[in-house]
Amino acid sequence: MGSKAGKLPKKKCCVDKPRCKRCPIRMLAEGTMPAGYTVKKRKLVKVKKAA
Repeated sequence: MGSKAGKLPKKKCCVDKPRCKRCPIRMLAEGTMPAGYTVKKRKLVKVKKAA
């Protein structure tokens, strides 16, 4: 399991300071977010494929 994204991010940001390791906002900023996911309104969402 030597993948770049070790664990999936949490479903929702818990707004802790400092941000936890699995925070979706932190993972997005660091570039460790798994492919096909993004963050909207502090929630983890799947990216739809362009038609």
